[in-house]
Amino acid sequence: MRLSVLCLLGVAVLLPSLAQAQGPVYEITPVQSTVKFDVEASVAIKGTFSKWDATLTFPSTDVTTGVLDLKIQAASVDTGSGMKNGKLKGKDFFNVEHDPLITFHSTKIVQTSHNTFEVDGDFTIRGVTKPEKLTLTVSGVGTGNGTITGIMAFDRKDYGMNKGIPFVTIANRVEVNVSLKGKRISGPPLVFKQ
Repeated sequence: MRLSVLCLLGVAVLLPSLAQAQGPVYEITPVQSTVKFDVEASVAIKGTFSKWDATLTFPSTDVTTGVLDLKIQAASVDTGSGMKNGKLKGKDFFNVEHDPLITFHSTKIVQTSHNTFEVDGDFTIRGVTKPEKLTLTVSGVGTGNGTITGIMAFDRKDYGMNKGIPFVTIANRVEVNVSLKGKRISGPPLVFKQ
């Protein structure tokens, strides 16, 4: 599963509360952001989520203090196929009737180069929460405008998605790709390691 980060953060507005005014305030441009997924299969299974929300808050100017929260409406999945959408929404996969949200809440951000980051967090799908890692690349560092792109991969069977689709061979590895376009609307600039 590949979640395009631009779609995911495009719908999101990243505003810390006014009580945390010491840090920068960012806004995500929804129409320029995406969340996508991709699974290797004998018949292509890839698509997007059209309904999601993302927040990115910074209590200080240190980029590693940021907290990323993503909330995806699982029922908004779109593969371009009504049959695949229905199967993914069902109890063998996303189980949207019982667990409508797919979420990621960051617990640690580590800057790995001038514009790349490893983000550890708690990923929840189907009501099962496990630690996962999101790898991010930021364009426009130091400008106050830019795009955050990232990939997270997980094993679907770790989250109880053990079934398949008749006559379709599906890999266990799912890739989520996010692409978020954002800009600083107030507060001081973030401080990045050089």
